Amino acid sequence: MAHFLDPKNDLTFKRVFGEHKHLCMSLINSMLPLKKPIVSIEYQTGELVPELTDVLRNTIVDVRCIDSDDRQFIVEMQLYWSESFRSRVLLNASKAYVMQLDKVEEFKLLQPVYALNFVNETFEKSPNMKDEYYHYYKIVNVKNTEKQIEGLEFLFVELPKFRPQNRAEKKLHELWLRFLTEVNENTKEIPKELLENDLTREAVGYMERAAYTKEQLATYDKWKIAAMTERSAINDAKREGKIEGKIEGKIEIANNLLLKGMSIEDVSEVTGLSEQQIEELIRNKS
Repeated sequence: MAHFLDPKNDLTFKRVFGEHKHLCMSLINSMLPLKKPIVSIEYQTGELVPELTDVLRNTIVDVRCIDSDDRQFIVEMQLYWSESFRSRVLLNASKAYVMQLDKVEEFKLLQPVYALNFVNETFEKSPNMKDEYYHYYKIVNVKNTEKQIEGLEFLFVELPKFRPQNRAEKKLHELWLRFLTEVNENTKEIPKELLENDLTREAVGYMERAAYTKEQLATYDKWKIAAMTERSAINDAKREGKIEGKIEGKIEIANNLLLKGMSIEDVSEVTGLSEQQIEELIRNKS
């Protein structure tokens, strides 16, 4: 019996969508409401925000590509949610948009950037959003939403909320989300719908544990442990913060999270301390 890996891991996600252009194109075309589908892509290398810490790199899977019309696409897998992630997505997309200035001579030649983000955690928890997993944003006029400033568009998909409905008009959309949510280390039998489609069947093949070397599996496990450690640190900090409730306890928690390499923004969100207070902690330790 075959044993499978989780496609949300950095190693496996990039194996599928960062090495096989046709699979990446299929994923993007099935998720984004593009007026013109992607017909070819080239991968882009290099970090948009190189100053991110190693810990944060463990929680963000990044595939960047550009299509034949020079549209840019940034595909990320976020394993845990924080409000600052939204800001990082905006920053990455904005930097990708601005970087075009090195190649074009007129503003009208700038092409749009699309940020596609899969989030393995629920973040929209209001009652009217409890079943809504698909969140699409673009820059529009608040009174007339049909009027749009083109350039940046964003999609956030809450994977835990996804429930397949087997809609014919959204076949690949649902198949790719089933691939991301139903294939993992506990999978005993792959859903037949994934095996009946050529693209998702190929992707499933890349999830077989036997397809990886010992060194690659060690990298897979290292990344998984790092992500679990970070999630535990955040959950522990939230629990301790509720129990302590005092500034001294929050400061201790903040120092521990900073030592683990967490960003100032995330430490502020977890502890309730201001970014200025955290920056002061860092200066005092210098």
